[in-house]
Amino acid sequence: MKIEIFTLCDAATEDRGKLNLLGSFDHLMARQIPVVHPACTLAVKMRFTKIEEGSHRIRVTFVDEDGQQILDALEVPVAVLVAPGESTSTSHILLNIQQLKLPHFGEYSIDLAVDGREEGSLPLYVSQIADRQG
Repeated sequence: MKIEIFTLCDAATEDRGKLNLLGSFDHLMARQIPVVHPACTLAVKMRFTKIEEGSHRIRVTFVDEDGQQILDALEVPVAVLVAPGESTSTSHILLNIQQLKLPHFGEYSIDLAVDGREEGSLPLYVSQIADRQG
């Protein structure tokens, strides 16, 4: 299994096997905390080989710098089937997140595990906008 795309973005859709992404980001700027991001999507494209056919469990966690979860873990089952005559198959996972609440400025981590094994991690930086003096 290989992760081909793993990103946090403004929106994502899937249409006839095509993954469409809008506004991939890893930084948020805000004047005060907590920061509440109204809507975003975690988009994942994974490639599986024929030997990996079957059921898999995907688990995504959002944690802060201290390792505290800021969102309940998101778990998704994935059924992998490779078409006859092909050696691999892709699976897309789109997790829509509403009202993502980030309690403080700093670095967060979005961690992806497949069948209990960590396969990827993304940083999310939340910075304070400097007030203008003057």
